[in-house]
Amino acid sequence: MFLQPLPGICTFEDRLLTSCRASWNTANRREFLRAGLTGFSTLALSDVLRLRAQAEPERVAQSDRPAVILVWLRGGASHLETFDPKPEAGSEFRGPYAPISTNVPGIQISELLPRLAKIADKYALLRSIAHDGGGHPAGSLQILAGDRDPQDKLHPILPDWMSVANHLLTDSRRAIPSYVAVNPVDNYDNFTIAGSTYLGPSRDPFRIFGDPSSPQFSVPNVGLKDGRQLEVLASRISLKTGLDRLLRTTDQSGMMNAVDRFDEQALNLLTSPTARGAFDLTQESDAIRERYGRNQWGQQCLMARRLVEAGVDVVATEFDGELCGRVANWDDHAVNQHVFDAMKFRAPTFDQAVSALVEDVYARGLDRRVLVIVTGEFGRTPRISYVASSGGGVASAPAGTVQPGRDHWPRANSMLFAGGGIRTGQVIGATDKRGEDPIARRVGPGDFLATIYKHLGIDYKNVAIPNFAGRPIKIVEDGDAIPELARIHV
Repeated sequence: MFLQPLPGICTFEDRLLTSCRASWNTANRREFLRAGLTGFSTLALSDVLRLRAQAEPERVAQSDRPAVILVWLRGGASHLETFDPKPEAGSEFRGPYAPISTNVPGIQISELLPRLAKIADKYALLRSIAHDGGGHPAGSLQILAGDRDPQDKLHPILPDWMSVANHLLTDSRRAIPSYVAVNPVDNYDNFTIAGSTYLGPSRDPFRIFGDPSSPQFSVPNVGLKDGRQLEVLASRISLKTGLDRLLRTTDQSGMMNAVDRFDEQALNLLTSPTARGAFDLTQESDAIRERYGRNQWGQQCLMARRLVEAGVDVVATEFDGELCGRVANWDDHAVNQHVFDAMKFRAPTFDQAVSALVEDVYARGLDRRVLVIVTGEFGRTPRISYVASSGGGVASAPAGTVQPGRDHWPRANSMLFAGGGIRTGQVIGATDKRGEDPIARRVGPGDFLATIYKHLGIDYKNVAIPNFAGRPIKIVEDGDAIPELARIHV
């Protein structure tokens, strides 16, 4: 979540004095807390943290804390041009790219991914996940939240797994957020595809926007270095602390104690060298930054690695934008762009960024606790379609030109899993010779979610969270952790 500019903290006294003149009934007490929290730091984050008083989250052990990095391919990448090539399919299905052997005998992937082919011993491929959400919103909600409704909806009704993990794992005493979104996974056009729903906005991620590869990139109000700003902030905190003492004698709800914890986390984020360092890519060597790629996707992945290394539990990062081609996502209908040109255009950047992330996780000894997942909402139709382009641009012929495409295909998709203490160098499941349907080890979104929760140490079989109506909703309604992806190194 973006933070408001720090200079606004100068309005703190005015806000507090206005609030203190109000009578100390329940409604005004809530208003005081709201005004005081947003006033002392002018942080949207602090207002969000205030909401966490409603429930004390469950926690996993702090030592060897597991974490997850999600690389989200918005729009749905073709499984046939990435991790499940079908060279023996007929010409109406087979694309122009050949499979290549990896460094694991018997495993082949697309020739578009030579870097990933060299490190197949460091990841596992799941080739048999399927569901029935044919639209981008429905497909995303099935994969990210386990919503089994095949119909698109404007907003989710179930919280995504990242928000659930944030709810169950967060600890306000830590100097860094539990869940960070680097180029957030949240929307598809005007549809919301992820969110905290009935968990409330306090479970939303700390959002980072912009291009981390830009020399001008910065994350506002994290780890302040300006001495004068810190002095001003300290004086505001002192004033607030004094006023809190006056109010504590009339507070019978315990709310003030909760506020203290929220303030502490927000202040830690502002002043912590750990937080500042986690977001600072300039601390990396030029060689490492070049290895990931001096572009948005590469530097997003590098930041994700730095964040989990600093203690973040969940990092979600989305691959979209200019690096995808004309329509800025992986939705390779022929009307949008030439599917094979688009895949060839984006593959080198994707291959470099993901392979660097996987290698770095192992090189830095994070592989036993950090699970890297690469996926989108679904695969693409094995049968190639031919439609006139709606417009020219990168990876798309001029408007009116008939070009090849692949459409939505929830019946089969491939996912990459690396690290996490799992057995790597393996393929789980298989699709038929055209890549249309799983023929071995079919798994669904519930199994995928259960696998993530199990890695994070969350009891997915028994944990239920009350929805808006107070009804307990299980975090996994139907599914079991995929045993082939269980942690074998702990």
